[in-house]
Amino acid sequence: MRRRRRPNTEDAELDITSFMNLMIVLVPVLLLSLVFSQVRILNLQLPVSAESQQADEDQEPKVLELVITSNHLTLNYPAGILLKRFEITDEGYDFKALSVYLQDLKLTFQQQAIEKRDIVLLLEPNVDYQTIVTTMDTVRSYKAVVAANLVDAELFPLISLGDAPENSLEQSANSTTAGGQP
Repeated sequence: MRRRRRPNTEDAELDITSFMNLMIVLVPVLLLSLVFSQVRILNLQLPVSAESQQADEDQEPKVLELVITSNHLTLNYPAGILLKRFEITDEGYDFKALSVYLQDLKLTFQQQAIEKRDIVLLLEPNVDYQTIVTTMDTVRSYKAVVAANLVDAELFPLISLGDAPENSLEQSANSTTAGGQP
């Protein structure tokens, strides 16, 4: 006797519950691991006041200054005494030349047994934020090759900010009114 099979008319159900549970857990984990913005923190030092400098007259610290104006960078050491002036070019400030000069200056300090790790950036009021950050990156460190690896070598990591002295602002205004000639 033959048995007749009924044709299977029911559709097989696809159970995706476990897959949906996996997605519910996986999607938030992946979203949390994304970096939407990177925050970098630059540590700043408070500038040394004139009163504290006068109190330590027997060992007066010499201050390395970098004055940033709208048309040049001026490096002073000790404070107020010109070491080098970097004029602005068509491309902007010459940060490469500044870095090379600071590397030479750091080497000179080391040869004379002067432990100098601090610098004061004196800013003109209209200096833009990107210039300040690029300057801070330039004076803090430079790229050096050590044992066939590219590393950040230290220059002057202790950075203080202040206002540019009035006489440098007047010189800056005079050089722009005189056609760019100081």
